[in-house]
Amino acid sequence: MPKFVELWIYLSATPLFGLTATLVVYVLAQAAYARLDQAAWANPVLWSVVVLAGLLTLTGVDYPTYFSGAQFIHFLLGPAVVALAWPLWERRLELLARWRALLVAALAGGAAASGSALALGWAVGLPHEVVLSLAPKSVTAPVAMGIADKIGGIPALAAVFAVITGMVGALSSQALLDRLKIPGDAQGWMARGFALGTAAHGIGAARALQVNADAGAYAGLALGLQVLLGSLLIPLLFWLF
Repeated sequence: MPKFVELWIYLSATPLFGLTATLVVYVLAQAAYARLDQAAWANPVLWSVVVLAGLLTLTGVDYPTYFSGAQFIHFLLGPAVVALAWPLWERRLELLARWRALLVAALAGGAAASGSALALGWAVGLPHEVVLSLAPKSVTAPVAMGIADKIGGIPALAAVFAVITGMVGALSSQALLDRLKIPGDAQGWMARGFALGTAAHGIGAARALQVNADAGAYAGLALGLQVLLGSLLIPLLFWLF
């Protein structure tokens, strides 16, 4: 509790430009997203990033100044991720019945995501460090940075690849999954959400939560599994081979 009080005092004393700008832009983007019937291209995270980046560029505000106010939202990311466990707890009986299939799907999805990125990077002749930075692209950005650092990649570049992967997944998933004829029933939403969380981590899970509760729950599960499996297996496989 004392540490939380100290953090609150520190955050409340910092400039509020970043916090205010982030909240206003996201609320407006979310309102537009709802008004457009949650069209994938109107993703509020994407447009918030675009608008805020443009705002900082136009006003000449550097990122550290912006983040000094916006870091309170960054602090809330931890509780937000933990909150993803609640929908899973509500479906604990389903998870117990399907845990083997879900684990196999997570391993296969993670291997496909990482392996295809590495193969494509090598095929087009990217520098070795850049190729290694692609390996954890489907793991959430903070973990991807740690993995890249361990295997000889560039952590900052790994974070960029992870964010781009999440954005692409959130924007393209609905059209792709529709083309694959995955149904919109309970079983289909589970598959859609798990696929989106596996390929597009937190940004994909946020998109899934906006569309369907079951999809969001399984996307959160897939996100957690990729973080766990990726952080253990990717460094291990690079060490072995």
